[in-house]
Amino acid sequence: MKKIISFFVLLVAALSCFAEDKPNIIIILADDLGYGDVSCYGATKIKTPNIDKLASDGLRFINVHATSATCTPSRYALLTGEYPWRKKGTGVLPGNASLIIPTNKSTIATMFKKAGYATAVVGKWHLGLGNGNLDWNREIKPGPLEIGFDYCFIMPATGDRVPCVFVEDHKVVGLDPNDPIQVSYDKPIGNEPTGKNNPELLKLHPSHGHDQTIINGISRIGYMSGGKSARWIDEDIADTITGKAIDFIKKNKSKPFFLYFATHDIHVPRVPHPRFAGKTVMGARGDVILQLDWSVGAIVKTLEEQKLMENTLIIFTCDNGPVLDDGYKDRAVELADGHKPAGELRGGKYSNFEGGTRIPFIVMWRGKIKSANSDAWVSQIDLFASFAALTGQSLNKGDAPDSINVLPALLGNSQKGRDHIVEHAGSISIRRNEWKYITPNKGAKFNKATGTELGNDPQPQLYNLKEDIGEQRNLADKYPDIVKELSDYLQKLRGL
Repeated sequence: MKKIISFFVLLVAALSCFAEDKPNIIIILADDLGYGDVSCYGATKIKTPNIDKLASDGLRFINVHATSATCTPSRYALLTGEYPWRKKGTGVLPGNASLIIPTNKSTIATMFKKAGYATAVVGKWHLGLGNGNLDWNREIKPGPLEIGFDYCFIMPATGDRVPCVFVEDHKVVGLDPNDPIQVSYDKPIGNEPTGKNNPELLKLHPSHGHDQTIINGISRIGYMSGGKSARWIDEDIADTITGKAIDFIKKNKSKPFFLYFATHDIHVPRVPHPRFAGKTVMGARGDVILQLDWSVGAIVKTLEEQKLMENTLIIFTCDNGPVLDDGYKDRAVELADGHKPAGELRGGKYSNFEGGTRIPFIVMWRGKIKSANSDAWVSQIDLFASFAALTGQSLNKGDAPDSINVLPALLGNSQKGRDHIVEHAGSISIRRNEWKYITPNKGAKFNKATGTELGNDPQPQLYNLKEDIGEQRNLADKYPDIVKELSDYLQKLRGL
């Protein structure tokens, strides 16, 4: 009996050491949240106490970038450790796109699985599903489960794109087989009303585009018929996906886990739950920022209750910069009232300027990371290599080719991260030292629909961000040698 007890004690001790060596990892990825949208980054029109608490208890970074100024490429880079502009087909996807991550490609999820972690993705996906001509009424694969996740509960694309259903593992949740789903992005299907033809049925009207099939009183991009029992209710999305994330944490509390929690907030359509609606002076956009903050608080509260805070590293960040009018008349522009979603930065979502990719980034690990601000340069693409190092793994040749191990910076042990940042929108830009170079691009300079400065220009652009964070003074003509140096360096990175 004593031998059994001794063995049990040793086993518990061993498991405890394993858990301590390999902390739980949670990435909370907000959607379209700007550098200036939360109070710990300077917002004054709104308070985000739960996000602020992460910042005050951990590291608040001021020089972190998503790789891209739109969601699909940004998410592709985060999961694969590869710049999306290296691979065709990584632009913003329709809701019926095929999976764009090859099933034989290493991902951050496969890396964690090799380290013994339980893995899950909950929330927005937008990286495609299936191999083409997907039948939403049958098994949906390949998808997250085929690229390293043990569990998934996802929105296939975005809130403003059909199909407006949740997918859990390989099946649409709540689907009635007698009411099959059909999806098209080419032409209308079935007899569902559309925003274009039936505006009287809408509770939220489009400002540009977004006038096809009406789901829950909101017209979307794309056409959908059937699946009525499976359709989500926008007001409940945050509660639903946050609940699924919490369930995963509770179920896997006794072993290391990796949770990629990709919220829908604050992407359009912005339809807050009634308990948040009307709670801010900024209208629906402000209200869903509060809703996002609640989701963060609910995750932290669960970790507290499950006694997991000391062994869980949390990253809070976003996929790209902010946008006010992104297709619906929710009065976001009118009610901003001096609020600056990108803070002191120029541009926003879709833009080559800093507001397109510089995003909030907070790392908190109670008892392991000291509270501080960090100026270390980090790209979200670096999470792959950094977490491989944290879990004691070596990457194989070809894995995460553009990811750099910046773990000392993430843990607050160094103020030095990477020595360059590559940004991707209409053009590809590079930052080194105080300089930022934007490659020439003949695209539009301004998106009238969204009100965003895109930062395209047929001439080279060079900005000294140390002296001109707002990118107002193009110094390319004054410093042609620096333009050439950065252009050559970028060409080398691109393999051209």
